[in-house]
Amino acid sequence: MIDIAALRSRDVGTLFAAVLLLTGFVPSVGAEGRCPPGQYPIGGQGAGGCAPIPAGGESTGEPRATGYWIKTWGAISMAPNGASGTSAGKLSKSEAGKEALKQCNSTGAAGCRVSFTYKNQCVAAAIASAGFNGTRFGTGATEPLANGVALDDCKSRGGQGCEVIYSECSDPVFKSY
Repeated sequence: MIDIAALRSRDVGTLFAAVLLLTGFVPSVGAEGRCPPGQYPIGGQGAGGCAPIPAGGESTGEPRATGYWIKTWGAISMAPNGASGTSAGKLSKSEAGKEALKQCNSTGAAGCRVSFTYKNQCVAAAIASAGFNGTRFGTGATEPLANGVALDDCKSRGGQGCEVIYSECSDPVFKSY
């Protein structure tokens, strides 16, 4: 038997720790309480949860936006006599159409109207020397792709000697914050 009165205060602490370990009592230690590392407890009264500990302005490893993309528009206008006008890089569909009409009308042609509009891509116009009367349009991510689409459409309509008469891109513009 242990004489508790004879134990010094240092030995009492050791004895108390030994009794706790032998009885299976293991206290929960940690600044986050019931939450996993990197989180802290929130809520209470039976509605508890955990939330991430703020990084204090440090990077979380997730990408952050540095700006945004602005759409740009282009248009092609045509008149019955074959006159045309074009625009690219405009900030709105209506602005692109107005510019294309202005160019077509400046040739003195009557009956100019917007035939094609596009945004954030390239456009091509193709005509045939025989077999098909009219203009075929194609769009694509690059001018060569748009040219191919316009030429294929021209040929599929029976056009012979199809050739691209116009191609242009209206690329989006990146604006930094």
